[in-house]
Amino acid sequence: MILESIVTTVDGNGRVNIAPMGPTVQGNGPGDLIAEITLRPFGSSTTYANLKPGNHQNSGKAVVHVTDDAMLFARGAAGDIAPEQAAKLVTSIDHHGYRRLIDCHRWFAVEADHFSEDDLRATVICRIIDSGVVRPFFGFNRAKHAVIEAAILATRTHLIAAEKIDQELERLRPLVDKTCGPQEREAFDFLVRTIEKRCSRERTSGHG
Repeated sequence: MILESIVTTVDGNGRVNIAPMGPTVQGNGPGDLIAEITLRPFGSSTTYANLKPGNHQNSGKAVVHVTDDAMLFARGAAGDIAPEQAAKLVTSIDHHGYRRLIDCHRWFAVEADHFSEDDLRATVICRIIDSGVVRPFFGFNRAKHAVIEAAILATRTHLIAAEKIDQELERLRPLVDKTCGPQEREAFDFLVRTIEKRCSRERTSGHG
């Protein structure tokens, strides 16, 4: 199963990175814990650099979060959360090098057991070393799902043709219009602007 989540990692200078990611989760362990989580960051991403073995003392460590914060997904996909802002959104947990979101539903602190990579992505198989529940999960509506889909598109502008992205946004827009609250509206509009800018850059550079 792929879980849409927010992942926090820390670099060698203690700077926190917040990024949306869809890790693969395997099975249930004792106490209803997910037994294994596999992260697949792009090789060009900060998450990749922070997880890569040997880069720094925090290498291979991450916290995977379940949250319904639509704007956090949007800003994370846009790379719009500076380290100084990220630092205000997280708190330390007992294990060295881990920072979890202060506000989330559930979190899993993980450590890499196996790291491999190809030309595009790394595959990081992680074991769970700790977890916690912060507050009950209220639930998703269709607008929140649409924001997550738009956030994924925002990270794929270098891989998907601009025309196809436009088509997908038009498919998602009615879901937002019909079911959104203020946060979902703000997040979706923010992502549309981000995607337009990125697609324009891709076309200018000759990649679109």
